[in-house]
Amino acid sequence: MSETSPSLFDPFRLGAMTLPNRVVMAPLTRNRAGEGFVPSPLAAKYYGLRAEAGLLITEASQISQQGQGYQDTPGIYTDAQVEGWKKVTDAVHAKGGHIVIQLWHVGRVSHVSLQPNGGAPVAPSAIVANTKTYVNNGFAETSQPRALELSEIPGIVADYRRAAANAIKAGFDGVEIHGANGYLIDQFLKDGSNTRTDQYGGSIENRARFLLEVVDAITAEIGAGRTGLRLSPVSPANGVSDSNPQALFNHVVEELEKRHLLYIHVVEGATGGPRDVAPDFSFEELRKRFSGPWMVNNGYDLDLAQRAVGEGKADLVAFGKPFISNPDLVERLRRGAPLNEVDRDTLYGGGAKGYVDYPTLADAAA
Repeated sequence: MSETSPSLFDPFRLGAMTLPNRVVMAPLTRNRAGEGFVPSPLAAKYYGLRAEAGLLITEASQISQQGQGYQDTPGIYTDAQVEGWKKVTDAVHAKGGHIVIQLWHVGRVSHVSLQPNGGAPVAPSAIVANTKTYVNNGFAETSQPRALELSEIPGIVADYRRAAANAIKAGFDGVEIHGANGYLIDQFLKDGSNTRTDQYGGSIENRARFLLEVVDAITAEIGAGRTGLRLSPVSPANGVSDSNPQALFNHVVEELEKRHLLYIHVVEGATGGPRDVAPDFSFEELRKRFSGPWMVNNGYDLDLAQRAVGEGKADLVAFGKPFISNPDLVERLRRGAPLNEVDRDTLYGGGAKGYVDYPTLADAAA
């Protein structure tokens, strides 16, 4: 890196936003939504405390009741949910921050207790997810899904579009489509979870069709300049796999290049786990196919993040769990200060403890 190389702490132009730095808060499920799956009143404080990040990406938020897979996660499909999120965006914007909401449909990673009328979760194919979900204050095996009928798919695409419109009503600067981690879009993409024989299965082009229909619907509603997307090409999260991920995601990114999205956000390796689960996969091959802003995630520390930005391998770096326990993570990284440890007992569910009470450097100095 040269003296003129960009730094993690340099401003960055992202769509209509000028971010004060290139540190992004990754989406982090916290299971604290209230009645009606409305964001907790504490959510405004939680996100507001982290507004110094260049960009905040909210916890994944379901686009419909059918799209929910875990207890007490927030939605973005009712008026009450929109009003709840408005308090969050107001708090972040009051501090000069920028925030987008992650739009989520979990597909098969759900439980009948969360589904409309206790029905089966939906998926591209009726293959059970090899994973667990969080319901009734504990972890449980996911329920047997049913394969979506061809006639149902346009309705789900429309749900994404309405959710994006609601996000703008709620004051968000944009949305991030959750196309990663073994949820519905990822289930369509990967042949380990998609064995359909119609126009949404079989070839790479067919398996990418649902994702691209969702992208096109959302960008038609709110504009490509307010639409980001998260992908996890090789992550085995929630039991997904693909026989040829390089060819699949090369095609996906080539298609996304035509659509001029706000950014692509890539989970490198196994979500929340090893970065080297697929040593033959080339993330550089994806990067060179997309001329827009490129965000990376998974296992980044200060040194790795600085190198990624300085060497042009990424424009933005998303940090996950460090942001939970360090609301002032940007300042801590800038100073090389020690980080607070995460209290794992308070990650999912609960109230203020482990949510809005982690100390900042300013607290320690007071």
